[in-house]
Amino acid sequence: MNNQQPILDVRDLHKSFGRLEVLKGINLAVKPQELVFVIGPSGSGKSTFLRCCNRLEEPTGGRVIVDGVDIMAPGVNINQVRRHIGMVFQSFNLYPHMTALGNVTLALRKVLKMGRAEAEARGRAALERVGLADKAGSHPSELSGGQQQRTAIARALALEPNIVLFDEPTSALDPELVGSVLNVMRDLRHDGMTMVVVSHEMAFAREAANRVLFMDAGVVVEEGLPEQIFGAPQQERTREFLRRVSGQ
Repeated sequence: MNNQQPILDVRDLHKSFGRLEVLKGINLAVKPQELVFVIGPSGSGKSTFLRCCNRLEEPTGGRVIVDGVDIMAPGVNINQVRRHIGMVFQSFNLYPHMTALGNVTLALRKVLKMGRAEAEARGRAALERVGLADKAGSHPSELSGGQQQRTAIARALALEPNIVLFDEPTSALDPELVGSVLNVMRDLRHDGMTMVVVSHEMAFAREAANRVLFMDAGVVVEEGLPEQIFGAPQQERTREFLRRVSGQ
């Protein structure tokens, strides 16, 4: 793929819920192997933005182009496009009656129509990639929160997506379990996975991101390199947010 062509290209994205305008013209182009971090206060539209990128929320206006396909175009097969967009949620969304391997292989068998043996081989490889090869037969109730989230990441990776969207992947975890999930994300970054991450993990953003966007009230207030956003933010709203989250 041409390195200059974005995997995700969002143009003038708007989203309203009734009279409430949540997104007010968001633009973002994410290139292959880039890790883009989206930060901002609660209610700023970050998660809505992420969900619009694969039409889990239906945008009110604008364009979302994934791998050259305009997913807002009439007649587009959104389910086919979603195979290439991994999504990791805050709340894991695992099926409690299925094992970790069963959760990871479900979409492979039902969506990609893989045979059981091939699906299980790919599912085990995905679990191994997140450090859970020994938990394939465990049910979600037998896993820690961090292990459940890593299973959810394995489920996304098993589909071999071109980009993975992370929506607050550590916010439901006890503090001591956060590191295991961030380590997996760090490994994915090292492997060249393209990622857009909505999170409050500022230290991880500063260390791992290629670019950071600060959103507030439905707009991108500021974007830049991590050292610029965290070290020398240009906008007062950015400075105030960072002061607040650092407790200064």
